[in-house]
Amino acid sequence: MRGKGGEITNSTISGTCPGPRNQQINETEYPTSASLALICFKNRFVDKMFFSTLIGLSLIAPALSTSQNLAQKPQMGWNTWNDFKYAYNQSVIETVAEGLVSTGLSDAGYKYLVLDAGWQTLERAADNRQQANQTKFPDGIAALVSKIHKLGLKAGIYSDAGIYDCGFYPGSYGYEELDAQTYASWGIDYLKYDNCGSFHAGILSPYDRYATMANALVASGRDIFYSLCQWGQEYPWFWADQISDSYRMSGDIHDEFIKDNSGVCKTAYCLNTGYAGVSVLTMIRKMREISLFQAPGSWADMDMLEIGLANMTVHEEQTHMSFWSALKSPLIIGAAIEKLSNSSLDILRNREIIALNQDDMGIAVSYQPEISKEGSLQVWAGPLSRNRHVMLVFNEGASITNFTTSWNSMKGLNGKSYSVRDVWEAKNLGKMTDKITLGSISTHQTKVLVLS
Repeated sequence: MRGKGGEITNSTISGTCPGPRNQQINETEYPTSASLALICFKNRFVDKMFFSTLIGLSLIAPALSTSQNLAQKPQMGWNTWNDFKYAYNQSVIETVAEGLVSTGLSDAGYKYLVLDAGWQTLERAADNRQQANQTKFPDGIAALVSKIHKLGLKAGIYSDAGIYDCGFYPGSYGYEELDAQTYASWGIDYLKYDNCGSFHAGILSPYDRYATMANALVASGRDIFYSLCQWGQEYPWFWADQISDSYRMSGDIHDEFIKDNSGVCKTAYCLNTGYAGVSVLTMIRKMREISLFQAPGSWADMDMLEIGLANMTVHEEQTHMSFWSALKSPLIIGAAIEKLSNSSLDILRNREIIALNQDDMGIAVSYQPEISKEGSLQVWAGPLSRNRHVMLVFNEGASITNFTTSWNSMKGLNGKSYSVRDVWEAKNLGKMTDKITLGSISTHQTKVLVLS
């Protein structure tokens, strides 16, 4: 949860977990190459407020929050990067905004329209402010934001915690207060903050540079959703919740269900988080270790949705949407709205799937290793509001499979009988006693079941 009513400061605490939560806590240590990171657990929930120094990071003392928290639920929206990279302009954004409304995506919850890298000129203005490329945006950013707001949407923008962003446009390092004030004056509602160009920023850690912008956003006087894009470096699930509303937990995703680029590693705690080219399956795999960190106030971001970019089957797109929703990742569409097929639109607009993501309880599903089979079948489950549960059964194998397990083999399920709803089929399967049996799960298909 990012404090928005006061300044964020640094302090260092080592040893055991301080504060009242130190009572009756089981401690688990995760070794790193530089130090041991101390995580405090109580009743399976991670206490992220306190932790020891992790690879040179200082503990963050949270500011008092006096304004509305923007991240009680994962954010939903659309971003330019996946489909357009740098090749977008005012006309493209206006078309996207109108498309979000006309397709019903806005009504389904996709409210943030985010301009990623490419909106700027290569130099700051005479007053040192970042400035829009006037060829691309002849009316300026403020006028474009006004049009977005009139459609009932919210406007996002991109910058970087380094001297330059990833395209060598001006980053915000050293200009955080000025840039935050500029965004606020334009009516910006969302900042995606990248980590390129950091090698020009001296020895400051990502936390130090990200915290500086967090304070600048507080000082701007406008509520601006703060989305970190640091590719999972230095394990942000330990610290990012104190300064941001969401944080990237891995290198960039790409439009592949299975295939990773060379050098991408499979777990959340590997030292090479992978800059780009992470597949959908690997992103899901990385969440096994960190899904318990998900909580209202700040969300681990599994990166933008690749749905609609024409490189996945319908079942693979459903699986993609299922896990991003149930794992409480932000849901940010990456495909051009006009390119979305009817099936992709239906997947993105599925109200029951979105409801899992936006559930009031805000707890992500967790991996069930006892009833999963590595490389063949994955089972994930977790609680929902109103005394319900959600269960995901994913056929990772290459052929159709069946599945059966007893209720008491699953963590968190104490009943003997549950009413079961198949979400993607929009079909009630009736009451199942003692066990659940599913037949004919296709390859790369995920059965999403709500239990009550």
